[in-house]
Amino acid sequence: MRDIFDAELTQLGEDLVAMSARVERAVTNAGVALLTADLPLAESVIADDLGIDAMERDLDERCVLLLAQQQPVATDLRIVVSALRMSASLERMGDLARHVAQVTRGRYPRHAVPQSLSGTFTEMHDAAVRVARRTTTLLENHDIALAESIETDDDLLDELHEDTFTALLGGSWAGTAQETVDVTLLGRYYERFGDHAVSVARRVTYLVTGALSEDAPTPA
Repeated sequence: MRDIFDAELTQLGEDLVAMSARVERAVTNAGVALLTADLPLAESVIADDLGIDAMERDLDERCVLLLAQQQPVATDLRIVVSALRMSASLERMGDLARHVAQVTRGRYPRHAVPQSLSGTFTEMHDAAVRVARRTTTLLENHDIALAESIETDDDLLDELHEDTFTALLGGSWAGTAQETVDVTLLGRYYERFGDHAVSVARRVTYLVTGALSEDAPTPA
């Protein structure tokens, strides 16, 4: 019975890695689509998000069954509950990548990001891709040094988010009302993406060390 339970716990971990890899692909493609006004690529991100949602539902159902049937305690309980929390964060990260792609689709054939802010959003894209890639690797090897680097990139995403507000509120902003809305939303999507990655990173740190950060973010 214990061998079966251990195998199920291992499978949960492997499924989280697979889910994270899919989110990594989603945010990478969403960012490329945004910066290049690539409609087919944006459409592929939107369609693939259904698969990420299905992965979360399947993983969560198995976690609930483990809780009900195995009644895990101590470390095992921590693993199952953490898997539930992390799958929710990864699903939300997939949603945020989809939101970026939907903005791209809504503005096609025009670029959603004004030329004056293309540099800022290129940096946001690069940081989000690093965050996603490191999250996948962290879930694979539980190297908590990676958790720290994820938080560093999240800090960069926060700073770039603030830069978008500085640009919007500055006297030189000449964008349309639609561009103002798009920049506001896109900046928020990337900032939230980083927060959810930090949530996953801190949950992995908790699994490794048994200590959960008191100032862990509560991303929406």
